[in-house]
Amino acid sequence: MRRQIAYVLILLFSLIIVTLWWPINDADCNAKAFLASKTPKFSIPASQIVVQPWRGEHQVYGIFMVPNEYKRSPFFVLSVKGIGSHCSRPFGYNQNYDDVVAKPGTHLIRYYMRSRIALRGILQGLYLQINNPQNWTLTYPLINLNQVSGNFTM
Repeated sequence: MRRQIAYVLILLFSLIIVTLWWPINDADCNAKAFLASKTPKFSIPASQIVVQPWRGEHQVYGIFMVPNEYKRSPFFVLSVKGIGSHCSRPFGYNQNYDDVVAKPGTHLIRYYMRSRIALRGILQGLYLQINNPQNWTLTYPLINLNQVSGNFTM
């Protein structure tokens, strides 16, 4: 009986380790290449963050106030110091999230970090870094305002 319990505990521990440290790469673009490039960029710090991965899915996220002209951007990169960067497409615009209200000419984006990535960072001692809104940044390729309005210049 003790031997079976030991095997079950070893199996569970192994599954937890594999789940937390398994690399995830499902990005729409190459975040490292974009951030390292000389392409003009526009960065936005987080207005508010929530870091509670122990409460389950969708409990680690940042809320960002983004100018409306960036709704048409093809992608953005979320960077969290100490954790890394992830590339995604913009979606889910709103004017109000968790007591944060968008200013005129802006909209809010709530972008989620995977709970397992947050847990991995917390286990590595990075909780204070993850929980600091200054460490969360959305980076967009800089948009020419003439292109947004439809007036292309040569």
